[in-house]
Amino acid sequence: MPRLILIGKAYDRAYSGGMQFQQLVYFVAVAETRHFTRAAERVHVAQPSLSQQIRALERELGAELFSRARGNITLTDAGEALLPLARRILADAETARLEVQELAQLRRGRIRLGATPSLCTGLLPDVLRAFHTAHPGVELLIEESGSLDLVRELARGALDLALIALPLPPAAPALTTVELLTEDLVVVSSADLPPPGGGGPLPISALRDEPMVMFRHGYDLRELTVAACRAEGFEPSFTVEGGEMDAVLGFARAGLGLAVVPAMVVDHAGHGLRTTALAGSPLRRTIALAHRTDVAPPRAARELKRILVG
Repeated sequence: MPRLILIGKAYDRAYSGGMQFQQLVYFVAVAETRHFTRAAERVHVAQPSLSQQIRALERELGAELFSRARGNITLTDAGEALLPLARRILADAETARLEVQELAQLRRGRIRLGATPSLCTGLLPDVLRAFHTAHPGVELLIEESGSLDLVRELARGALDLALIALPLPPAAPALTTVELLTEDLVVVSSADLPPPGGGGPLPISALRDEPMVMFRHGYDLRELTVAACRAEGFEPSFTVEGGEMDAVLGFARAGLGLAVVPAMVVDHAGHGLRTTALAGSPLRRTIALAHRTDVAPPRAARELKRILVG
């Protein structure tokens, strides 16, 4: 059989299921040992079974692979043509096995995690350090944004997991959520200015007469603060609006206005800020870990979820 025809048939049969993978293992063993009995010992199979599979492979390809004259085992032209191809197929299979094994055992992989800025500062560093210590080969990609933006990123498949604030917006896609924590919100202001409201806990209604710095659209903190003010019958007044967390804290530190932020952020915000509790019914938000309901997170993401939820 011409060499190119044999190679083409071998490719077709190997990847269509006509050629058994184990037959190639036996063929390579015989080709390398030039002895059926030693080949059978190498692959831990009875010699008659090995010989039977080699004959079945030859029938499948329509060509003899070995010359068995006078007890000497040599490769025919067809066998010589098949040997490098068989070795390549076996090597590819081994590579695939190792790749899958590494992913299954979390030696490699990738997690695309979204989180609000307050959680990137307060919660995630210790969690990610523990995960990275246990699985240093897994790549961690972090998207820092507001909850509404993160819900949209989950919906379009750009994230595997996201730490978001509940409740979900009305038009949110089908997401599976697990509540992680509830955090209190506080008011921050410049430490160089007199405390708002005289220094005691500040009712939401007192924000009516206070200038505020506000997050950009897409932050759940913006929606939560505005909704609380409207429930008291007024619209908040913004000196500056449109910032991310660090910017809003900087504006408050500079005395441009008050800001309503999660309490956990204040511990990492540095000097220059005064913290004032909110009076009456506390203003809180619930943080949940979310992923798309219709798509199972990758193995690495499931492990991170286990650490966060546990």
